[in-house]
Order: sequence, then structure tokens, then C-alpha cells
Amino acid sequence: MHLERIRFQSYKDKVISAQEAANFLKDKMVVGTSGFTKAGDSKAVLPAFAKKAEFENVAITLITGASLGHNTDANLAKNNALYKRMPFQADSSLRNKINEGEVLFIDQHLSETAELLENKHLPKLDFAILEATYVDEQGNIIPTTSVGNSATFAHLADKIIIEINISMPLNFKGLHDVFMHEKYPNRDVVNIKSTYDRIGVDYITIDPKKVVGIVFTELPDSAALVCAPDKKTTAIADHLLAFFENEIEVGRLTKSLMPLQVGIGKVANAVMSGFSRGSFENLVMYSEVLQDSTFELFDSGKMDFASASSITVSEACYKQVLKNFDQYKDKMVLRPQNISNSAEVIRRLGIIAINTAIEFDIYGNVNSTHISGTKMMNGIGGSGDFARNSFLSIFVTQSASKEFNAISHVVPMVPHIDHTEHDVDILVTEQGLADLRGLAPRERVKVIIQNCAHPDYKEELTDYYNRACLGGGQTPHLLEEAFSFYTRFAKTGSMIQKKAIELSN
Repeated sequence: MHLERIRFQSYKDKVISAQEAANFLKDKMVVGTSGFTKAGDSKAVLPAFAKKAEFENVAITLITGASLGHNTDANLAKNNALYKRMPFQADSSLRNKINEGEVLFIDQHLSETAELLENKHLPKLDFAILEATYVDEQGNIIPTTSVGNSATFAHLADKIIIEINISMPLNFKGLHDVFMHEKYPNRDVVNIKSTYDRIGVDYITIDPKKVVGIVFTELPDSAALVCAPDKKTTAIADHLLAFFENEIEVGRLTKSLMPLQVGIGKVANAVMSGFSRGSFENLVMYSEVLQDSTFELFDSGKMDFASASSITVSEACYKQVLKNFDQYKDKMVLRPQNISNSAEVIRRLGIIAINTAIEFDIYGNVNSTHISGTKMMNGIGGSGDFARNSFLSIFVTQSASKEFNAISHVVPMVPHIDHTEHDVDILVTEQGLADLRGLAPRERVKVIIQNCAHPDYKEELTDYYNRACLGGGQTPHLLEEAFSFYTRFAKTGSMIQKKAIELSN
């Protein structure tokens, strides 16, 4: 039964099955669960609730840290178990339900969810479901591979269900740094002056009276899908690494750079892996997610320390980290996401933020979330938290995609803006890098088209801009043509003007 993981005596008679726990969840309840980018999520109760919803008319508002693993979001969506979801997701089945209007989705900056809950701008939480390594002698939980919003959920929920994951090593204690803000207007500073600083405790405080059940699980986290660098991602990484080398040469950065934040995905991993090839040394991270590349840099000696809110890695890396956890433990810390993404700390530490865009326009406005301006992809995540407050705000994407480069990722005007031109310093595609620092809109256009656009689109983008200038304006546009790339693609399957004409004929 693994009762040795319950060190608080009064919890020992609260062990129940996942099905019994799921029966506590009623229609239209608001539920907060642990989990941040597949790490430390509910692996028993939410799947059991999804199964329950297959036979009952019951749906909840689900709030997490970020995305969930083990197809949990998919099963909840397929069984109509979700009424509303926030603040982030990354599942294709749930995405379809959201875009069909069957699940309401609130896309939030990941730093804000805890704040909105604490300030009562969101409905109160009926239940919190929290994964734990074990429960300590005072009834508090030692988290697993993420902290996310769990501390806030524990504080605000009326009732709590704890999932103890016996696959997690007991030496996870000491990995976490849990800090809770004071209430407004008496809030103190977040006193983090370096990535190494710890300002809280290594457990999540739980009110024992709230705990209604404890469920044992032993599923590991879902593995991250780590793709090997391809020609495009390698080129993007090379452009960015060359930029950093130049910044070092001219004296704006040292070989240690500044603390790094890197979004998830294959481009991010390619960029991070590239740091092992350069002259960089004594790197540190202040980010959201520790990925495979983080541990590669630990192993290579290039990185000294990393702070984040979760560990999300491939299956092979997961096994390696857990097997050799003691050698990594003193090199990292996991924090609540409103601290890992705190604007105050990001600005103080001087973070270099590297995030992925779906597309950007000729003036540097970035769309990170919506395909063709309407269909949700995953969500803004923490990219906005970092972009607005960073020392350097960098966005990366490919210049074009699909067969025959049918989709350009550099467009006249993005149909959905997540990050305005004011929050973007550097744009990178496999074609090259555009340094926008100190440039007015009319200057940015030339640098972006020349360095970042795919050759198949440069001529039309330049022509669009030149004709737009005839009408004047600080940011010239032809409003009747601004979204022509999208309307053309919808009609012909290609954004390329000549290709579209050929296909239409």
C-alpha cells in the first residue's frame, strides 16, 4: 500500500481509489490540478473522471499549470467532461473541441492565473488535485516534477485530493522553492537576485481539514517528444549563436550571457544544444521548463544552474535524471509559475527570452497562438511574461512551410497579435536574423524582409510595403490587402502569388 509515503497519521485512513475520488467531482465544479507541460500532473483522478463522463452528463471547469500528459486532455474532451479550460493546452483533440466552440478556452499568461484566483477575479475552486512524492509529518506535500499553480490551488480550494506517485524518488525533497505572495496592498518584493536564490520552503502547505482522499499512482510523466535538429532548426540555432558571439565580441554580453529562458519545442532544443558548441561558459537559466538540452548542458559543464517550474524531458532523459538525481539536484530548483514567470524577477535578472512564433509581420508583431487568426493552437503560455520584461526578447520560426513553401511565416500583417512590435527585439528564421533594436517601423520592414522572409515571398512583401508607403503613415499598410496571404491560401492552398494564379487557372 506504500503507506510509508503518508507520514501524517490522520491521512492514513483517507486512501481511496481513483474512481472514488472522481465521484467527488460534480457537474459545473471548478477544479485546479497540478501539472505543467506534462510534468507532475494528475495521472489517476482526472483519467477516472474522464471515464465517468463517458456515462454521465458531467463537465467541469479545469484550471492547471499548463498542458497535461497521458492523453488526459484528449479523453476529457472526447467525453465532453470539460466545460471550460485554462490557461494552456497542447492536445489536438481538445484543440478541435475548442475551435469548434464545444469547450470554452481562456488563454492566459501563465504568470497570471494564480493572481486572478487569489484576487477573486475567477470563480472559487471547489477541488484541487495535487500530485505528491510523499506527504510529510505535518500533512504538507512534497511535489514531484513540477510546481506550477499547485500551491495556489492548495491554498484556495475548498477540498483537496492528493495523488501520491510512488514512481518518484524520495530525494525530491529539497528540489522545490515554494513562495506565496502576500495579499494586496501589502505585497513585498520577490527577493530573487540570482537564479540560485531560494526564498520559500521546499513543500506545499496543506490544510489537513481540506483533504478528502489520497490516491496512489505509479505512472511516470508523459515523455516529451524531442525531435533531432533538422536543416531549418540548425540554421536558426546557428544564426542565433552567431548573434550571441557577436554581442560578446562588441562587449554587450559576456561568455556567460545573461540568464536564459527558452520555450519548448525542437527549435528551442536546437538552440540550447548549440550552446555546447560555442565559447559560452557558466550559463544559467531562469525559465519555465527544463528540457533535455538543459541536462545536456549540465553534463557538458556549460551550464551551472537552472531555475524553472517543471522538468519535461524525453523518456531516455527522464530515466537518466531520476537514476542520477543526486548529481543534478543541487543544480536546479522548481518554483511556482507566478514566480518563475514573475515580471519583477525577469526584469531584475535581465533574462534573455527565446520563444517560438507561429508567424510575424513585416513590422515585427508576433502571432504565437492562432492559425489564420482564428483557430487556437496551444496558447500564449509564458512567452508574453518574458517578452515584455526581458533584457532581450527573441522570437524564432521557419520562414515558410508546407509543400512548395505554400505558407509564409512572414506576412504583411498578422491577423492575431500576441506580442506587439514594442516587445520584440530579435527575429530569426532559417534565412537569417533581424536585429530590430533602435529601428523605426519603416526601418524594421527592410531588415525583416531582407533577413527573415523566404525568397519566394520577398518580392511580394517588398511590393506591398512600397505601395503602402504611397498612402503615408508611421506604419504603412494597405488595409484592403493586409490579409491577402490568408484569403489566397484559403482559396488556392498556397500563399505564393504566382503559384496561386497557376492553381486557380
